[in-house]
Amino acid sequence: MVTPNLKPGHELVFIGLGSNLDRPVEQLKSARLAISVLPLVEEVSFSSLYLNPPMGPQDQPDYVNAVMAVTTGLPPLTLLASLQTIESEHGRVRTCRWGARTLDLDILLYGPLEMSVPELTIPHPGLTERAFVLCPLYEIAPELIIPGKGKIADILAQCPTDQLKKLT
Repeated sequence: MVTPNLKPGHELVFIGLGSNLDRPVEQLKSARLAISVLPLVEEVSFSSLYLNPPMGPQDQPDYVNAVMAVTTGLPPLTLLASLQTIESEHGRVRTCRWGARTLDLDILLYGPLEMSVPELTIPHPGLTERAFVLCPLYEIAPELIIPGKGKIADILAQCPTDQLKKLT
């Protein structure tokens, strides 16, 4: 990935996308478009799609995941609210943790920012343990350094990826 020229007041942000209900591939394609047309958001890169088993209860379909890089002038909590609106528009219903969902959008990284408030933690707390996030993130940003964690290549080398399948 080429590092984008950032406009003043903008940051490079990585967003994780996931779905395992109601045509997951189409959900991610639609979410990508919805994110790219948000005000003050511009797409930089989009990873391949990856198929993986669910993290939580196993009595649900496999997930399709991807990572999108954008630049944005939106503050983190405003971006989060916009992503949650997109989730709702795609039929997301929050019932149980790690349950099946039509769409899950997570802010993984927001520039060099490290923050933790009740609504949002950046970097995303599960980022360094999830192959379905690390592989697509590495694909579009192989030189990335995760704030407070280190080089993505080193982190990915420690994460099992045997259950992950890249879709063509």
